[in-house]
Amino acid sequence: MKVILLQGIKKIGKKHDIKEVTKGYARNFLIPRGLAVVATNEELKKTEELEELEIQQAEEELTKYQSLADQVDGLEIEIKTKVNEEGKLFGAITAEQVSDKLKEKGYKVKKEQIKLKEPLKELGDYNLDIEFPQSLEAKIKLSVIAEEK
Repeated sequence: MKVILLQGIKKIGKKHDIKEVTKGYARNFLIPRGLAVVATNEELKKTEELEELEIQQAEEELTKYQSLADQVDGLEIEIKTKVNEEGKLFGAITAEQVSDKLKEKGYKVKKEQIKLKEPLKELGDYNLDIEFPQSLEAKIKLSVIAEEK
């Protein structure tokens, strides 16, 4: 029986693949769980349209993130924070704070995209990597400076 996979399944195939499987496997496992549909002409046509739509969406997403990565790359930002007499920060600078600062400047960067090995606990300049979907990357320079009293 020919089926169209609705998602990738190990050892069978990728999403939208047309595969020949046994009738029992298709009727008792794949179809009831929503993993596949019977490969009719109508379903084949729907699958082609879905593939084209997904390709178009992926291209639009790539363009969007490429534009954002180009805008953010090389950007320099400052975060002012409270420090004690020895110059130690009262709190650490996290990816969320960096993300918020970028949002203030008009760039929508999620905290998960900012690669910090650990929160920053000292004043100074830091080079941070930002990873976007589609394997795009940007680098920004972050300056952590003392807030004036």
